[in-house]
Amino acid sequence: MSLTLNAATAAPDALLRRVLLADAAVSALMGVVLAVDAGMLAGWLGLPVPLLRWAGVSLLPFAAMLVYLATRPAVPRRAAWAVIAVDALWIVDSAVLLLGGWVEPTALGTMFVIGQAVAVLVFAELTWFGLRRTA
Repeated sequence: MSLTLNAATAAPDALLRRVLLADAAVSALMGVVLAVDAGMLAGWLGLPVPLLRWAGVSLLPFAAMLVYLATRPAVPRRAAWAVIAVDALWIVDSAVLLLGGWVEPTALGTMFVIGQAVAVLVFAELTWFGLRRTA
């Protein structure tokens, strides 16, 4: 008896659930790191401590919401679209942060902001793919 699931036998929303849980894990980890280590990271990244700390704190309820959604009997489509919208807002805010001139990040800080925005873009796209599979 095989315990392996393939795309043909997996639940239609399995991809969406896995993406939401992975996003939750990454968001929670990043939230804790930013909230706890903002003082240390600020020097390396050239970003203000309050910005890093509040970004981290804001990720924690987001991660909790993702876990909640992923563990429902059915993932609500509107909620999944809301996750994509929040991800898109995070990406836009990251661009505005770098282009707005309000902060002067180090080269590492610029790479960090771009890197996390790209990671969020990947999660948003995977969430969208997961939604398409459930249609």
